[in-house]
Amino acid sequence: MYYHSLTFYHYDMAHVTTDQTTARHGRTGLAGAIPPHAYFLVSAVFHYLGPAFAVLIFAHVGVLGVAWLRIASAAAVFAAWRRPWRLFVEGAWSQRRLLIALGIVLGVMNACFYLAIARLPLGTVGAIEYLGSIILAALGARTRRNVLALGLAVVGVGLLTEVRLGGQPLGFVFAFANGVLFMLYVLLGHRIARDGGSAGIERLGAAMLVALLAVTPLGIVGAAPAFAHPPLLLAGIGVGICSSVIPYVCDQLAMARLPRATFALLLSLLPASAAVIGFLVLRQVPTPAEIAGVALVICGVAVHQESVGLARRRHQA
Repeated sequence: MYYHSLTFYHYDMAHVTTDQTTARHGRTGLAGAIPPHAYFLVSAVFHYLGPAFAVLIFAHVGVLGVAWLRIASAAAVFAAWRRPWRLFVEGAWSQRRLLIALGIVLGVMNACFYLAIARLPLGTVGAIEYLGSIILAALGARTRRNVLALGLAVVGVGLLTEVRLGGQPLGFVFAFANGVLFMLYVLLGHRIARDGGSAGIERLGAAMLVALLAVTPLGIVGAAPAFAHPPLLLAGIGVGICSSVIPYVCDQLAMARLPRATFALLLSLLPASAAVIGFLVLRQVPTPAEIAGVALVICGVAVHQESVGLARRRHQA
């Protein structure tokens, strides 16, 4: 009788431990069945698809007004979906500081991003945005294969940058500021994703509320014309969903299951996706050198993914 009780005790404890581990890594249900790289690919597409459409409404709504519409619509979606304000009431002060920091980064980053793409080609801004991520990827390149992967990605991004190095000087100031803030977003985003994708999404929603407060003094006046024209307002809401809801949610689901260095290297796909979307939406036609840059970036990501797979197989063996 004692043996059976002990057996059931061990089973229950193992079951609880497994459930806690599963919840911590965000691998429950359908979300956990999808590979984390798939979430990143979705994020990479929407990361620039929304801003590409935003460029099309700059003529009717101010640049910072579009940024405000993007963040406000995303904050509204997260508020209705996750009720994230509870974290500020129930969470520890250390968590509140993290959410406030991430919210300020998101707000200022998005403002700088829109000020940059209003002056520079989307592909250029995407390439500059990746520079900070090179540092994060380099810190995690511990094998020869990963060093090769990083080298291919850097050369590819270099080709994209060199060819499209044109635009207003002030645009580069905003683009580099956006790049620094994007690196902070990756660092802080991984911190809120530590307990799994679901918890990370809720924290992201709380940070988006802070972002709205941060950007409102800058963009509310510029967004005013959209309230008198429903089509523009709907377009702004669409930009917010495509730019700050879908990609950021996918980022959290990917960050919860990918090492930071791996995620940073995958970010090399962003300049490539920016070039492709710039062509499809904005008719910014890529040159042969840009196409070569995109190909090198994809090769770099493929090499890194293979090395991760080999490491996992060695661990399982």
